[in-house]
Amino acid sequence: MSRKGNVYYREIFAGLIFEDEDGYVFQYDSKYLANENNPQISFTIPKQKEPFHSKVLFPFFDGLIPEGWLLTITQNVWKIEKKDRFGILLSVCRDCIGAVSVIGEMK
Repeated sequence: MSRKGNVYYREIFAGLIFEDEDGYVFQYDSKYLANENNPQISFTIPKQKEPFHSKVLFPFFDGLIPEGWLLTITQNVWKIEKKDRFGILLSVCRDCIGAVSVIGEMK
């Protein structure tokens, strides 16, 4: 696991997203799942114990990435390749619009 991010729902740790040899994985945290008041982070990522796997970055997480001029500024400031959507997610989605945020741990 080379790059990963902690996923929060309204500042509550919800799970972990990371890269593996097959693409991307999202896994809900067991404590988050245990609290029935905690909602799923997305309609496309319902609460479940089993991890979600995808060959491409999950559309929900890709949708958190800035667009247009803000994306251009992000790429220039952080020196991230345009095609590295996961790198952008981990770098700038700490303070997104909406309830979900991702705090990257680059290793």
